[in-house]
Amino acid sequence: MINVVYEDNHLIIVSKASGEIVQGDKTGDRPLSEDVKQYIKEKYAKPGNVFLGVVHRLDRPVSGLVLFARTSKALPRLNKMFAGGEIHKTYWAITASLPEAVADVHDASWHKAVHWLVRNEKQNKSYAYDHEVPNSKRAELDYRLIGRSDRYFLLEINLKTGRHHQIRCQLAKLGAPIKGDLKYGAKRSNPDGSISLHARSMQFCHPVGGNEIHVEAPLPTDMLWERIEGLKN
Repeated sequence: MINVVYEDNHLIIVSKASGEIVQGDKTGDRPLSEDVKQYIKEKYAKPGNVFLGVVHRLDRPVSGLVLFARTSKALPRLNKMFAGGEIHKTYWAITASLPEAVADVHDASWHKAVHWLVRNEKQNKSYAYDHEVPNSKRAELDYRLIGRSDRYFLLEINLKTGRHHQIRCQLAKLGAPIKGDLKYGAKRSNPDGSISLHARSMQFCHPVGGNEIHVEAPLPTDMLWERIEGLKN
C-alpha cells in the first residue's frame, strides 16, 4: 500500500519506505513506480497504460518523499526544475558522531559543505575530495544540528546539488557517517537494512499551476524514528 502525501492532475508525491526501489533495476524487484501506476489506474478507473514520469530517485535504503509526474506536460517542466535547483529538498539524518564543523552539541547554526565527488560505477559508491580532481563533480549541501540523544545526533540537510550518494558520501567525509550506512563507514547495520536518512520535506512552485507546494513525509515507523521528536532541540 503506497503512502500518498499529495496528488493532483499533474503530479503525485508519495512517501517511500526504506527497501523500496523507485524505478526498475537489475534486481527485477517490483518498483515503487509500478505501485503508483496501479494506484492511479484503480483510483481513477483508467483504461490501458497509465502515464507516470520518474523525475528523481531515492537510494533503496533511504525513506521519504518521491515526486512523480502524472502528465507529459508536467514531466519536462519538473525535470528542468530539478536540474535548475528549483525544487528544495530537506533531509533528516541520524549519525553517531558530529560533523567536524559543528563546534559542540549546542551549535545549531547552518554549515556549508562543498566537495568534489567521483563516482565508482563498479563499487556503486562515490568518493569525496576537498579539491577538484579528474572526473569529479561539485557537490554542495548545508547542514545543521537539530537534535541529539545520549548516543545519536539528528541533522537537517538542505541539498544544493544532486550527486550520486551525495549526502551519504559528504557526511562520511565530514566524519559523521549515517547510522546503518556500512558502505560509508557506519560501524554496524540497521536491523531492517535501512540507513537513517529520510527525505523529510519538499518545496517548489507547481510546474503547471504556479502555486506553492510544500509537503512533509511522515517519519518511518520504527523505534528509532518514533523517538525522533524527543531528539529534537
